[in-house]
Formats: sequence, C-alpha cells, structure tokens
Amino acid sequence: MIFVFEEFELDLGCGELRRGQEETPLEPRAFSLLCLLVENHGHLVTRDEMLEKAWDGRIVSDTAISTAIKSVRKALGDDGVSQKYIRTVRGRGFRFVPRVRILPDREPRVEIAGPALASDEKIVPPDATHRPSIAILPFNLVGYSETYSAIADAIPAELISSLSRLRWLWVVARGSTFRFRDRDIDIDTVRDALHANYCLSGVVEIFGNRIAVAVELVDTQSRMVIWSERFPTRIDDIHETRTSIVNHVIAALELHIPLNEANKARLNAPEDLDAWSEYHIGLQHMYRFNQHDNEIADRHFERATSLDPRFARAYAARSFTSFQNAFLKYSPDTGLNRDRARRFAEKSVELDPVDPFANFNLARTHWLDGNPDGGIEMLERAIQLSPNFAQGFYARAWTDVMAGRGAESRSGITTAIALSPLDPFLYAMQSVLGLAHLLEGDYENAAIWAEKGARAPGAHFLIGAIAMAAHQLNGDTRLASYWRENVRSRRNDVSAEHFFTAFPFSDDKVRRKLKKALAESGF
Repeated sequence: MIFVFEEFELDLGCGELRRGQEETPLEPRAFSLLCLLVENHGHLVTRDEMLEKAWDGRIVSDTAISTAIKSVRKALGDDGVSQKYIRTVRGRGFRFVPRVRILPDREPRVEIAGPALASDEKIVPPDATHRPSIAILPFNLVGYSETYSAIADAIPAELISSLSRLRWLWVVARGSTFRFRDRDIDIDTVRDALHANYCLSGVVEIFGNRIAVAVELVDTQSRMVIWSERFPTRIDDIHETRTSIVNHVIAALELHIPLNEANKARLNAPEDLDAWSEYHIGLQHMYRFNQHDNEIADRHFERATSLDPRFARAYAARSFTSFQNAFLKYSPDTGLNRDRARRFAEKSVELDPVDPFANFNLARTHWLDGNPDGGIEMLERAIQLSPNFAQGFYARAWTDVMAGRGAESRSGITTAIALSPLDPFLYAMQSVLGLAHLLEGDYENAAIWAEKGARAPGAHFLIGAIAMAAHQLNGDTRLASYWRENVRSRRNDVSAEHFFTAFPFSDDKVRRKLKKALAESGF
C-alpha cells in the first residue's frame, strides 16, 4: 500500500519514503514511526501507541521518542517550530496533519519460472466467487469530545467483529481497513487495494451533548450508494445507541447486499451466471411467496448447487423452497417436498454447520413433522452464531407461539422486527405478534397486528386466515367475513385442517380457541 502526501510517497510494500522519484533515507525505527503516524493521519497517536507499535512494547525514554520524531521531521523538511507535517499535542502525543491519499501497491517486478500470469489476473480473497466482500472503514469524526472521540473507531471495529460471524460475507480485517482514514477516500482505491465489493463508511458528529452517526454502504464497482442511515442521540445514551447502530447495520447488510448482488447478476447473460449469481437471483423469487416464483427460485438454486456442489447456502435455499411447497401445499406430493426440505437442510448444515441460515432451515423442517419444538436447539444455535439474524428470532417466536408461550413469542418477534423492519418475512412477523397478543387474551391488539400482517406485501392466504380468526375473537364479524372471502378467493380448498397442519399448535387451549373462531367465521 502506498500513502501519498504533499510531494512524498510512503511505500509500505517496498519500505521506502520517496520524494518524487528519489528515495529519502530513514533509519528503521524512524520509518516505523512515520508509518504509524501516516496510517493514523488526522488522529492523535499517543506515546503508549508509539511504544507498542514502533518499539515493539519496549520501554524507552522520552528522549528516544523525541530523537526519532526529529529524524522523521528532518527527512520531511519539517521542524518542531513550523510543524508542517507532525504536530505535537503537548503532554499527549503527536498528530500527522497533511491530507493523505492511498494508492494500491504497484505490481511486483519479479520473474516467475513457468507460465506467465495474464496481465489482468488479480489476487482475490478466497472463495470470492461465492461470497461478496466488504471493507468497513474507520468513521470520520466531526467535532471533539475527549471522552467519546474513540467512538469513530469503536463502531466500525464492532461491525467488523460482528460481521465476521456471518459465513456468507467476506469481511476485510481491521488491520487493513483502518489504514484508510481519508475523509475523501477514493472508492476505486478501496476496491483495488482491498479487493472489496462493498465499502461501508461513516461520520460521527459530536456537538455539545448531542452525537449523530451517519453510515453509507457503497457498491465499489458501480460507486452507487445502496443504503444509508443516520442515527442521532444524546451523548449520554451513546452506549445504547452504539449497540443499536451495530444491530441495524448488520440487519441492513443482510437485506441490501443480496438484493444488490441479484440486480447485478441480471445484467449478465444466463449462461455466464456463476453459482453465486444464480443463488441471489433465486432469492428475489423465493421471497415472493407464490407457487410460480417458488418454482423459478428452486430452478436457480438447483443450478447453483450443480455449479458448486459445496455451496452450503444454496442447499439451504433449496430446503426453503421445498418447505414452502409442502407448507402451502403447492403440489399434492407433500411427503416428497417434506423429505427434500430435510435432506437439503441437512446437506447445508453438513457443509457449513456454523451458517445460521442453514440451521434456520433445518429447524423449520420439524414444523412439517408437526413438532416445531424439535427445532428449538437449531434456532438457538442460529441466533448464537449471528445475534443479529432476524429470521432466527422470527422462527423461534413462531415456535413459542405454537407452544402457547405468548410472552416469550412477543419478546422474540419484537426483536426480529426491530432488527429487520423491511424483512421479506415482515407480514409473518406481524401476524406472529398478533397471535402472541391473542394468547395473552388481548384480542384488540391481536386483531390490529394480524390485520397488518395480512395486508403486508407477500402475505399468503394462511396469514389472511389468522386475521379472520383474530377479528372473530375480537367481536368484529364484518372484518372476519372480509378475510374469509379474501382467503377463499385465493384458495377455495382451504380448511381448518389445512390451517392446523401448517401451524401445528401444541397448546390445546389455544388450538381450541382458534378452531372455534375459524368455525364461527365459516371454516
């Protein structure tokens, strides 16, 4: 990596400081100190940081540090009076002040025995054809607070740590991304230097007792912003807000990166689509929750697993479409689809046992056996693997509500909606919240949330049946009749038996209550 400032280039790969084309000599300790200062340009570097990084943790005198600083200043044509490049922050440390640009390393000039590499061949992260990669840059700080200035580094560091637990995403390490501290960083440089498909940057604004954090996700190929958000709060609440920001960003990436990958994949001819592209195009159809799109999604997932037989998430997605076939009875052979759902989920977990989506799908196959509680262990594992996995909380809430655990279900589904307010499963999340209120005898709120779920995009006919039962229990026979006709118009063979096969409520009290409401509404 090469840092450019004024007329200088600091080349980390070659270990050189150059002015124009001429190398400016620096002894090793001074060179290490300059690298540390430049990498943290605009930020204070304390004496302790210098000892840790430039002196490998050894204790040295203040005179030794001052001597090294003088050597660096002399090489740059600076001094302790003008402080053009290195500014002393008395009693605290030093700060590198010029604007710094970052360039990728120049091509190494080495001869390799054997076949030559093609001129356009690049070194890319492992598995890059199957996983998008993201660089989380240190956030820029506007304003100042001695206590809270570190938040500009703390939030992206937490994001890197949390995102690294998502098996489908390649996350560039902090040691690489935190070299990019320029306010006007060039996206092409990030892409070329870090091989990142996506770049997440942010700004932390501190003014008095107010703090605001703005984040922006950019596709480094198209340079298009595909998601941004702003989080304002009081500085006293920053620790709660910090957790909220991390949760919202991770949930947003789970939604927006797959959608963007699918949109990009559609620009290619079908015969050029790789396994990853096939998978993401399938996702767009999978979440539409109708038979036609489910069949299209399944074909894309099947091609993805043919192109890459070790693509764990594609097998999990095949389990998802098979589950949907069985759950909504798209075909008469429910047994075949139930077996496929389990077989593909087991294959996915076998290939990648720590993928939360794989565990989520294996857990849901227990629904088809009429035993939702049988999948709780896998849902707990999915949530532990990715604490921001909204669909894991959603499926756990479904399991709780079918077992009659209303309070637990309401808590879990509230978390799921907070993590992913635009989730493809939002209609079902709202319906589960309605059922949770129903279990607790709050029929008014049960009807409100069931109505929201039934009217949300993607809601299938069984969600309409939940709204019908909730309104009947709330004493609103007019709306109950409306949803009965709506459900019948979409599926004229629907019955109470169909409803309880799809939703195997194990709590007898709840089951009797719902069965009575469905019967009174005309089922």
